[in-house]
Parts: sequence; C-alpha cells; structure tokens
Amino acid sequence: MEPILSLGRRKTAIARITLTEGTGEIIVNGRDGQEYFPVTMQQFKLQQPFKLTETVGKYDVIATVDGGGITGQVDAVRLGIARALVKIDAEHKPKLKAEELMTRDPRAVERKKFGRKKARKRYQFSKR
Repeated sequence: MEPILSLGRRKTAIARITLTEGTGEIIVNGRDGQEYFPVTMQQFKLQQPFKLTETVGKYDVIATVDGGGITGQVDAVRLGIARALVKIDAEHKPKLKAEELMTRDPRAVERKKFGRKKARKRYQFSKR
C-alpha cells in the first residue's frame, strides 16, 4: 500500500498526515504520539478515528504539525487521520461523520477591535 497523505486544520494549527500500513504507531513531529500529547484526553482523540472504524493497530501515522497550541494541534491531527481513513475506504465516512470527525471546526479567535480592551471587552464606563 502506498502512503496516504491528508491535511487537517484547527484554529491556527495545520497537520500534514501520512498514513501507511503498520502496527498502529503514531509519530508526531519526530516524537512518539503519547510523548507529544501526554494528556489522556488528547491520546483518546488521537485514537478515536481508528476505534470508530475498527482499524486500531492497522495503520502507522506520521504527522507534522505547525502552529497553534496543543489542543488545536491534536484536533488537527484527528481531522487529518479521519480524512486519510476515508481516502482508504469510503465506507468509513458515515461513522466518522456521525461523530463529527469529518468537519473542520471553524471557530477561531476573534480579532481585537480598536477602542476596546479585547475583541468585545470594553473599558470601564465612568459617568462622572
């Protein structure tokens, strides 16, 4: 099987995924996935597409992630893995779509406006 390439994005994080047949090893930026994402919830998110499609331990993942924070990066990798699994077998798509793993999360930080402290927060009002 030739490597399957896919892309995942979340906030400002971009993940480039290479999926190959293997033993279920996940490598993120040259490090083990469990070392790069040490929190249990993040490790669950990495495995979620494989568990839903019942392909745990069948594919190796090599991910290169740029930008964003840890949460954005793990969600970007998860989206990339889900897209790669759909490229391999289109019958996985309904399962992944039902759990909203095929949708890019469009939420991002709102820009700061002039005359305000943050995007929406205002300076304290003084009547006198």
